[in-house]
Amino acid sequence: MNDTNTDVIQGTLDMLILKTLSLGPLHGFGIARRVEQVSRGVFKVNPGSLLSALQRLERAGWLDSEWRQTENSRRAKFYALTRSGKKQLEAETADWNRRASAIARLLKAEG
Repeated sequence: MNDTNTDVIQGTLDMLILKTLSLGPLHGFGIARRVEQVSRGVFKVNPGSLLSALQRLERAGWLDSEWRQTENSRRAKFYALTRSGKKQLEAETADWNRRASAIARLLKAEG
């Protein structure tokens, strides 16, 4: 089994998007690229999944968006975190840390 899975872990895409946008506004391609860069290639974001997640997060009130020019003079929708998006990121981060700690304890358990 040599194929390394680079899919984002199910249920974490929203948190990764929120965290990425906490660093500053970006367009969709920029979000995907930053997730891949910061994870050092461990995670790649499927464009279709990203678009659906961005729309869902915007409907939830966690993101604002506006059309702007990119550095390549192309028109793109830029997303930014809202105040409620910051609170959601804090909640999701706390939940993730709680779950990751529990998994770490289980993996260290000896019989």
